[in-house]
Amino acid sequence: MANTAREGYELIYRRTPLLVTRNRYCPGCFHSTMHKFLMEVVEELDIQDKTIGVCPVGCSVFAYEYLDVDMQEAAHGRAAAVATGIKRLLPDKVVFSYQGDGDLAAIGIAETLHACNRGENFTFVFINNGIYGMTGGQMAPTTLEGQKSTTSPYGRDIKTAGAPLKMCELVSTFEAVAYVERVSCNTAANARKAKRAVKKAIQYQLEGMGTTFIEVASNCPSQWKCTPEQSLDWLKDKVYPYYPLGVFKDKGKKA
Repeated sequence: MANTAREGYELIYRRTPLLVTRNRYCPGCFHSTMHKFLMEVVEELDIQDKTIGVCPVGCSVFAYEYLDVDMQEAAHGRAAAVATGIKRLLPDKVVFSYQGDGDLAAIGIAETLHACNRGENFTFVFINNGIYGMTGGQMAPTTLEGQKSTTSPYGRDIKTAGAPLKMCELVSTFEAVAYVERVSCNTAANARKAKRAVKKAIQYQLEGMGTTFIEVASNCPSQWKCTPEQSLDWLKDKVYPYYPLGVFKDKGKKA
């Protein structure tokens, strides 16, 4: 959509100029929505020149093409370690990691938990779609019990694979973590809450409050082998009961 109104029309929506190109994510994926919210928050807070994003391997790696802020590559699972180094070296910068569940909760679980335990003053944006979306549809730590994947073709068996990890519940137990919320984008109301959560997380970082952690209960129509509409039904019927939306910790409100 053009950012200027045609004669006789009122402009009610303007695409943020910090999204520099049209995305090529799969239809229905929440990555594009979260990119939009991230850059709208950066624009509203006027922090484009001081924002640094860190993306590792996975669908998240495409963020480099779309987000008009400084970006840094990280090896698979190491985004929290890289973000820690950037924030400690450049404490006046606004730093966020943008990670999927296979990255943050599997190969990067040690980096994630220790950064949270130390209270590193940056923001996690965690896209949890319950599967390895980019690398072949393998089972992730957050894949639901009974959910099928290329490495669990008969469904996840918790007797052999363990229970799906609840990251918000886990990281909210760390004393130095300031803010934890699980959001989604399946409805307009939930999408607005998701943007508010991102904005609050960045504001808390600007105030030096410690680690902020936003989990997005997301879909993956391509690897779930369903339509975008069916993926929303799966979210409502299967994902949200196990991964409930809401605030798990908010030191700002407590204060």
